[in-house]
Parts: sequence; C-alpha cells; structure tokens
Amino acid sequence: MSAPSKYTRQPIVSVLGHVDHGKTSLLDFIRGSTVAAREAGAITQHIGATEVPIDAIYSLCGHLLGGKKFSVPGLLFIDTPGHHAFTTLRTRGGSLADLAILVVDINEGFRPQTHESITILRQYKTPFVVAANKIDAVNGWQHSTEIAMNRIQQQRPMTKTLFETKLYELIGAIYDKGFESDLYFNIKDFRKSLPIIPISSKTGEGIPELLMVLVGLAQRFLEEQLKSETSAGKGTVLEVKEDVGLGTTVDAIIYSGTLKKEDTIILGTQQEPIITKIKALLKPKPMDEIRDPRERFEAVTEVHAACGIKISAPNLDVVVPGAPLRVVHNDEEELRQEIKSQSQVNIELDREGIYIKADTIGSLEALVKESREKGIHIRKVEIGNISRRDIMETAAVTNPLERVIFAFNVKMLPEAKEEVPNTEVTVFNEDVIYTIIENYDTWLIQKKEELEKKRREDYTHPGMIKFLPEYVFRVSHPAVFGVRVLAGRITTNMRLITQDGKSIGTIKGMQSDNKAITEALQGAEIAISIEGITIGRQIKGGDIFFTDIPESDVKRLLCLDVLNEDEKDVLNKIIDIKRKTNKFWGM
Repeated sequence: MSAPSKYTRQPIVSVLGHVDHGKTSLLDFIRGSTVAAREAGAITQHIGATEVPIDAIYSLCGHLLGGKKFSVPGLLFIDTPGHHAFTTLRTRGGSLADLAILVVDINEGFRPQTHESITILRQYKTPFVVAANKIDAVNGWQHSTEIAMNRIQQQRPMTKTLFETKLYELIGAIYDKGFESDLYFNIKDFRKSLPIIPISSKTGEGIPELLMVLVGLAQRFLEEQLKSETSAGKGTVLEVKEDVGLGTTVDAIIYSGTLKKEDTIILGTQQEPIITKIKALLKPKPMDEIRDPRERFEAVTEVHAACGIKISAPNLDVVVPGAPLRVVHNDEEELRQEIKSQSQVNIELDREGIYIKADTIGSLEALVKESREKGIHIRKVEIGNISRRDIMETAAVTNPLERVIFAFNVKMLPEAKEEVPNTEVTVFNEDVIYTIIENYDTWLIQKKEELEKKRREDYTHPGMIKFLPEYVFRVSHPAVFGVRVLAGRITTNMRLITQDGKSIGTIKGMQSDNKAITEALQGAEIAISIEGITIGRQIKGGDIFFTDIPESDVKRLLCLDVLNEDEKDVLNKIIDIKRKTNKFWGM
C-alpha cells in the first residue's frame, strides 16, 4: 500500500478578545470582502469556520504582497468568537489553533476578557497577532486606503499624538503580560515581538495588512506544521446540538486527513468512546448562495483538512464538546484508548475544595489552571450543566468557604435553581473566567469576615481598655465615660473587671461619633455606659479594665487558633488576674 500523499492545509485561526471589541465585526468584514472578491477566489463558509482561499487574499491584499505567492492555500477562521472556541479546539496539552488574532479596542485597551485571552494563548503556546481595532473612533481620525505607516503619518498632529498615546498604552499592557510588541512594520524578528496591526472592522482599514501578516507568518514559521496527509481524518468536536430534521449533530473542525460520508468514526464522551457511522456530511452553502432557509445545508461526500463540517450520525448525544474525533482504521482498540485519554478529564484533585463545572474539556482545563494559580483547592470537576445533585453534594461540604461551585458557560437546571436558596451554596456562573475569579475573591473576603464575626459572638473575647480621664460625661446612673481599646475588642453586654479582679459591672451601651455601636476594636476611642458604679469611688481616670471571661471560654480560646498576638497577651493577663484568687483557674 502506498504511503498517503501530503499537502499543505490552511492554518486554523482563532479570534479572541473582550466582548464588544470587534471580534464578530472583524470576521463579518473579512467574509463580506472575500465575497466581493469572488472572481479571485470564492469564500466557503463551513460549520463553525470561514474558509478564505489564497486567491481572495491575493485580491484583497493586492500591491501589499508585491507579487509574492504562497504555498498556504488560504486561512480558516474559527467563526465562534472568543476563547470558548479556542479552548474547545484542543489536543493533548495544547490548542489546535495554529494562529490567533487578539482583538483589542485601541480606545479601551485591555479589559477582563483581553487579560484572560492572552493568558490562555500563553498557556497553549499559540502564536498570535494583535489587531488594534476601532482606529476610526480615535478622535479626528481620517479614513485612508494607504498602508498603516502612511495612514498614521497622514493624520493631523493632534490625532497622530492621540493614536500614539493609545498605542504605547497598549504596548505597555502587552509588556506587563510578558510580551514585546510593536507596529508590524517596525518588527525585524517576528519570533521575538508580537505584531500590532491597526485596523477598523467598520471601514476595513488595515484588514488587508492583517491577512498579509497572518499568511506571511504561516508561510514562514508553520509550513511543516501545516503538512497534512490524505489519510484517515482527525478532528475535534466544536459543538453538540439538536438540529430540526437531523436530530443530534456535531459541528467539528477537521485538522488532518480526509473525512468521507459513511466513514466509521470514534468520538469521545465522558465515559467510554462511542463508535458510529456517518449518515451525512453537511456544510452551509456559501453566504452569497443562500436563497431558501430550507436549503441551508449542502450534503457533501468528503472533506479535507482543514475545514469545519456538520456530521449527522446515530448516538451523538453523549459526545463531549472538545473531544477528539477519528476515522476508525486498523487498530480500533489503540484508537479507543487514545480517544479515551483525550476525552476524559485528567486533573489532579484535592481531598477538599470547591467544585468546578464547565462546558468543554478545554475551558475546564483553563478554569482549573487559573484557580490553581490563585491557590484555590479543587475537590471535583465535571463537564455539563449544574444539577440538583451538584447543589446537594456541595451543600454537604463541611467547610463553609468551600460550599462553592465555579460554573463556566453552563446552565443551572430548574431543579438546581429551586434548591440553591435552601442551602448555603454559592454558585459563580459566568462566561468569563476572569469574572468568576474576581467575584470569588470579593465573596471570600466578605464570607471570612462574616464567619469571623459569628465565631467571635460564640465566646467572650479578650479585651483591655483604658479610662480616658478627660472624657467623663456622667458620674453615675449610669456612669458614662470615654475609653480607648488598648487590645482585643469589647462589645455591649460584656462584663468588665479591674486589674485586681474586682467586677465593675456590665457595658450597657457604646457610642462612637454620637452613634450607637455594639463592638469596638483595638485603637478605637469610644464612650461606654455602666450601671451601678460612681466615677471617683469604684473607678477613676487612667484605670485599666479587662473583659471578664468565663472560665469555659478561656479553655476554648486556648484550643482554638483565633487570637492574634496582642489578644493572646491580654488573655494571659486576664488568666494571671484570675489565678491570684484561684491558682488552677482556666486549666
């Protein structure tokens, strides 16, 4: 049998960036432009991807290429914008995207999803370029069809200065993420610096240059990586969905080899891989050919990498987004083991910690990595929507700080939604990993304070105060005077003793800045009221008082690690006072 022949496939290009920074409009402009350049090379829109042939790129880029020809047959843009598609397109420890575009609104700069996107790009070691979008919104910007270098020079001085200021801010933000960058025409070594291409997806400025840079990088650095064989197809599942008249289908990206109608394929699930036979390979008609919505799809007999395709086959409902797809050939068992190892989540878990749910294997891995970097312990991970069982299981966790579910891009099922208010479970359900972590950090601080306050209410806390002689507001019935909290804390209804161990009564009220309070911490100067004493008789200015702690609370405080060093010192002073009359007190 002759060896399969090799050909150069088009690189898979993912588009990432913050919401509203122009990912979709960039792809829309590319699609619209290439349809307009149809005589040079027709656009083909597959499932989840837009294929831009090299002839369309030649037509769009024109004189920019100086007549140069490429062996790369075009570019395959992943249509699902954002890092969701990027993390779904995964293989062992890496992404199947050959290149990526990080779209940044030059006027807004880095936003949460920008930070997240660049972190994920670094994690997967994917080469990328930066599209500095919305230059048309820079104050005073004048549209031009010139190349970037000339367009910038032609702007009015104030506009040029404003653009350069925003550019340097962008370069600084990229540098903070560990990357050197510059305008693409200033870069001498593309292996050391990220190219920034100023564009407007609204007017189309810079988009030919963006395509030129992408094709150039692919040709120069990825040629070997882009060699594909006309052998058994390999792909990754992008989405699993219900289609009217078709049942459950999968949208997949084929990145190597050939896929044919009636091929037997193996796909990953959360359990054992499934083997099924393709009933139909479907792709949408090119955008300018769609006439009747009932004929959106065109059946094809085979496809070659790289492309996006919809597959109709039995038993696809258990397939996991992000799982591998392979054409079954010689060794079925070996293939089964390979698929299983790549489809199942192999993440080292802690005995205790939070629960993480995500929509795909790739996004689960990304969320786990971000959580680990924040020092968050993880007890369980799973792909799929949040069920009532997930809520009940999390509610049973002993540590209240770990009754938490991180949920990325998934739904909460109705029964789970009903159950949450009856539990102490907190669900962080977002479509931005950065936001999940940020919200969790805020919640954690508040929750710790809440738990600390509750815990301190369970026992009498050590406190030491000094009577401030210059603040006597009432001598008796009740005595009202100013004190400074020297250490620990005091609260209302707390009994006080002198340095000799004599009781002076209970704090009935406390005020700070003429407002009633219930608690005062170290350093606070407040007024307190005590019934049953007279200033000048039982107490006088300058006296030091301590909280009268029950002996049972002392034993608990000694066992629990809840006091700081100053509070421990106050507790020891109280123990010494009590042991003057009972040498075994607190033992």
